[in-house]
Amino acid sequence: MRDPYETLGVEPHVSLAEIKAAYRRLARKLHPDALSGAEAPDRRRAETQFQEVTAAYNLLKDTDARRRYDAIRHAAAKPKFEKAAAYGARFRSKSGPKAEDAPFKPASKKAGNAEKPGFEPSDLKEPLKARPLSEEEQEGGFSEFYEGLRDAGRRVFRGRGRDAAYALEIPFLEAARGGMRRVALGGKTLDIRIPAGLETGRQIRLRGQGEAGSGGAPAGDAFLEMRVQPHPWFRREGYDIHLTLPVTLAEAVIGGKVDVPTLSGAVSLTIPAGSNSGTQLRLRGKGIAPENPKDGPGDQYVTLSITLPEKPDRALRDFAAGWAQGLASSVRQHLFKD
Repeated sequence: MRDPYETLGVEPHVSLAEIKAAYRRLARKLHPDALSGAEAPDRRRAETQFQEVTAAYNLLKDTDARRRYDAIRHAAAKPKFEKAAAYGARFRSKSGPKAEDAPFKPASKKAGNAEKPGFEPSDLKEPLKARPLSEEEQEGGFSEFYEGLRDAGRRVFRGRGRDAAYALEIPFLEAARGGMRRVALGGKTLDIRIPAGLETGRQIRLRGQGEAGSGGAPAGDAFLEMRVQPHPWFRREGYDIHLTLPVTLAEAVIGGKVDVPTLSGAVSLTIPAGSNSGTQLRLRGKGIAPENPKDGPGDQYVTLSITLPEKPDRALRDFAAGWAQGLASSVRQHLFKD
């Protein structure tokens, strides 16, 4: 084992606070989290240095172990340690002011939002691709990375793998209905459960699907930040679903039954005779079923919208001209009352 003072770049007479500051300065520089983007040889070299630095620190922070080591050191050949002390002095003079003895604090930035037009899920066998969140979209920083040694002076690096953050866009109907979904995640394909009623911003945790650990430690976790795509005609409010339903003039005047799409498929809805645009009808229990069954499912609200034919209809025009004479102003006269 190298001289721990030389490894940390400090002189033998320094205080424990100075030893701790030197260790933290080197740990920030050599820890694998800080070198995640480096080449493999550089990461292995840094890991070896990190182990040496940590072993030296664990020896010197133990008062009894340091006292025994100093006794052995002084009994050894003096020139050897004078050279080490000189080296440590040069190292310290070049490294500038000592770092403060403070815990690591991750930098935090607000997550951004992304939206894309909605679409119907046509082929659930094709996995959705989750993209890694950028540094601006997630909180960064060092993970918990060191544990105490059982034997002073000996350190085998063991660190839990880093967590990984991804963004996943889910079609509206899949998010509302829930179910199993195949997802491509960092080179792997996984089947995950989508909870019914999922909303944008919710995170799903996948244990052990992050980066691999070091020294036999467990892998980190993967976090999926869900983003629900908008739907062309369904709109969600809480557990309720809203839909604007086009109806013909005849259906509005005469009434009748029409098919209406819902989250669970088409159902028959009765249009009352004499309905106007804006009339709202309710389908009980056809909204989103919450995860907690005690809350009960939401409803679906259908708002009617009278829609005329796209192509001019001469018969309809002649009928309206004869039937509606004198009625045009009566539907708006309330607008002119004080």
